[in-house]
Amino acid sequence: MANPVKFINETRAEVAKVVWPTRREVITTTIMVFIMAALTAVFFSLVDWVIRGGLSAVLAYFG
Repeated sequence: MANPVKFINETRAEVAKVVWPTRREVITTTIMVFIMAALTAVFFSLVDWVIRGGLSAVLAYFG
């Protein structure tokens, strides 16, 4: 079994190596995520609209 004190010391050493993002990086990536989510929503809305229109046309033709 591993030594708990050694484990805690090694964990602290690894956490100290982490490079945390700056405030500007966090804001920039957050804005990018919102923009990409909006673009994805628009894309899938357009795809849904096209498929719905095509299906309605096919059902109207055969129905």
